[in-house]
Amino acid sequence: MHTLPMRISEKNTLEKIIIVGDRVLIKPKTARDQTKSGLYLPPGVQAKEKVQEGYIMKVGPGYPIPTDYGFDEEPWGQDEEEVRYIPLQAKEGDLAIYLQRDAIEINYLGEKYFIVPQSAVLMLVREEDL
Repeated sequence: MHTLPMRISEKNTLEKIIIVGDRVLIKPKTARDQTKSGLYLPPGVQAKEKVQEGYIMKVGPGYPIPTDYGFDEEPWGQDEEEVRYIPLQAKEGDLAIYLQRDAIEINYLGEKYFIVPQSAVLMLVREEDL
């Protein structure tokens, strides 16, 4: 069972962040210093691995679609221009396996996060009780 490594104060500070489009905000899972064979790896080697894992903290709205997509009405009949989205598969709390090469590292309030497009997420592990 995976538990989401999040403090209450961290949850409150992340509410100010808005993720744009088809991207997700991932907090990297703490890397194991020791390999299965017993070798200790320095942090630089762990960070350069091609596939990483971490917990999804925030999710963007999804892929934007035209406002007139699927409407039978005339486009000039609509008063407000409302953007619609195709939602992402990823949800907050999921464990994501993602490609490191597509990730952009950021530091927010002293914590390390990655902004990753959904296309770089290879697999999600979702616990039903989250």
